[in-house]
Amino acid sequence: MSLLDQQFGLPPEPNARRLAFLKWQCHTRQIAMRENMGRPDDAITPAVTLTGESEPLGHIITLICKLPAYSVTAELNHILAKTHDPAQRREQALRFLSAAHYQKAAEFSDVLVATFPPRSPGAAKLREAEVVRLDFEAYAQKYALHCRVWTIAPHNFLYQTTMAHNRLFNPALPPDTVVLGFEPDWKLSTSTP
Repeated sequence: MSLLDQQFGLPPEPNARRLAFLKWQCHTRQIAMRENMGRPDDAITPAVTLTGESEPLGHIITLICKLPAYSVTAELNHILAKTHDPAQRREQALRFLSAAHYQKAAEFSDVLVATFPPRSPGAAKLREAEVVRLDFEAYAQKYALHCRVWTIAPHNFLYQTTMAHNRLFNPALPPDTVVLGFEPDWKLSTSTP
């Protein structure tokens, strides 16, 4: 966006909004890891509204994953394999994820992911909708992301990273957990400020 566009209050270009969102997500997730022991807050748990509805269906916990070239799935799986003690896994995961993991926003995919229990009616409803809006609001920032919803297959890097990450914090995660992807349409999505 040019300085002239900024002066006249024009919305940022889709790619600028995408990068701003990823930077914000990296910053807020680093705060969650460092100051909140990894517990998700409002910046990570958007309200989900189905197309054509005015009220949200509820909130989901989202995850952002590094692109394949920057993947840390092997490192996450290594932490899982080192110990079966959930407290040790959590401690090591927090140490790893609060260090440099969220430092470079450009290394992350803009597809957000969320896990659901096997045969989840909520996941089925979101998948049937095909398009939803995710509303993030935290730290004086708002994003309304219009997203295409799809089921992520187990062979997909997003699925593998999501499962490795979530097993560090939830050792009872069922192997047939459903992982949905939320792919933003940056031209339709908005942010404030």
